[in-house]
Amino acid sequence: MNFHDVNQFIEEGEGFGVEFKRRISSPEKIARTLISFSNTKGGTILFGVDDDGSIIGVESEKSEVELIEIAGRDFCDPPIHSLIEIVPFNGRDVIVCQIPESKTKPHYFLGEENRLNGENTRVYIRVNDKTVLASREVVKILENENPDAPPLKVAIGHKERKLFQYLEQYERITVREFGRLVNISDRRASRILVQLVRAGVIRIHTYEKEEFFTLAYKIGY
Repeated sequence: MNFHDVNQFIEEGEGFGVEFKRRISSPEKIARTLISFSNTKGGTILFGVDDDGSIIGVESEKSEVELIEIAGRDFCDPPIHSLIEIVPFNGRDVIVCQIPESKTKPHYFLGEENRLNGENTRVYIRVNDKTVLASREVVKILENENPDAPPLKVAIGHKERKLFQYLEQYERITVREFGRLVNISDRRASRILVQLVRAGVIRIHTYEKEEFFTLAYKIGY
């Protein structure tokens, strides 16, 4: 990583795979971002860069690198190991933290309370240019995600056929809408939808304030 690489990140701006941080305020906040990138497609965090791309620089490279390492080790479960580099940029230092996509998803956030009682309940993912809390459905999909595994085979019954017919006509559906459509609980509706996502038949779409499912391809019901 060099000056030109950092400059390219800054010119392109923040997005799905890049985030700017003016400074490190707490390891907890950094951990959430590390987790969101690890649980999605990986990404890069530039420390010492303002939201508008202005170079602020970091005050103490050593202490800030330590905070990043603490965030990945103590506030992420499983721990997240990232590549950290210090890049001189116009007389100031920028810390570049590269996080690969994880092969052990999902990573959970361990806040202070969680670390004390051993519970891990929160999962974060990357949506557009933001870190957002993952839904129960996304967590289940991440738990069963394995890039080397073949697609899951599922039995197609009356409920699934009714879902496909609905999606052919209306294009999208939520967990609650599907539950009402086939008269089952939200929990059972969620389980069926997750299985179909894992099988590659439908897709899940997550945004900041909504989540819905669409057909992965035309089925012809």
